[in-house]
Amino acid sequence: MRRELNCRKWYHLPEWEDLPDSMRTDEVRPYYDALAKHKGGLIVKRAFDIAAGCVTFVVLAIPMGIMAVMIKSDSEGPVFYRQERVTAYGGRFRIHKFRTMVNNADKLGTAVTVSGDSRITRVGAKLRDHRLDEFPQVIDVITGDMSFVGTRPEAVKYVERYAPEMMATLLLPAGVTSEASVRFKDEAELLESAENADETYVNEILPKKMEINLKAVREFSLKREFRTLLGTVFTVFLEK
Repeated sequence: MRRELNCRKWYHLPEWEDLPDSMRTDEVRPYYDALAKHKGGLIVKRAFDIAAGCVTFVVLAIPMGIMAVMIKSDSEGPVFYRQERVTAYGGRFRIHKFRTMVNNADKLGTAVTVSGDSRITRVGAKLRDHRLDEFPQVIDVITGDMSFVGTRPEAVKYVERYAPEMMATLLLPAGVTSEASVRFKDEAELLESAENADETYVNEILPKKMEINLKAVREFSLKREFRTLLGTVFTVFLEK
């Protein structure tokens, strides 16, 4: 049986033969070969995540503490939303996000959120407006489950419906932000009028996002990742 890869060691690109069977395909191979040319860049990427992650955590500690109090005073339930997501090499982890919906919201509707979703709390709406609910993911960056830049971590049920080529996005860790997430920042509005939000997401939105994500893997560079970080700051904060 092929040994399970440790997703926290994603920055050491494994040998092709050590990848999970679901990723050792003809569709994934070109992306693997492209990344193999940037092994040094992957190490720098991880070093940046650790250093920037620790600094960011210290800077955000007090604001996140205040947000936690607001969430608890606004509605019943835990401070964090810990849904299982998928990261590098198919590894699973429980993401850290501030809870912006009523408790057990995933049992009351779809895994994607639509505009005007009735499950969103009053404080949650304010946090989501500026993506402040994403702040705790700095914890996942430090531990190695995520990176600052990379394909947004999908729920397991969506990854199970990936086309073979989409599996190439799992050659890198899931990210807090990406070019696709910036371009589809209004995803909730796009899903608002859908009869079946899950199916619309999988069949219409996900393929378009993955086209962008796959290009980012194929053309990986530290310069490109830095541009994505700057683009996120501009889109989330300056446009507001």
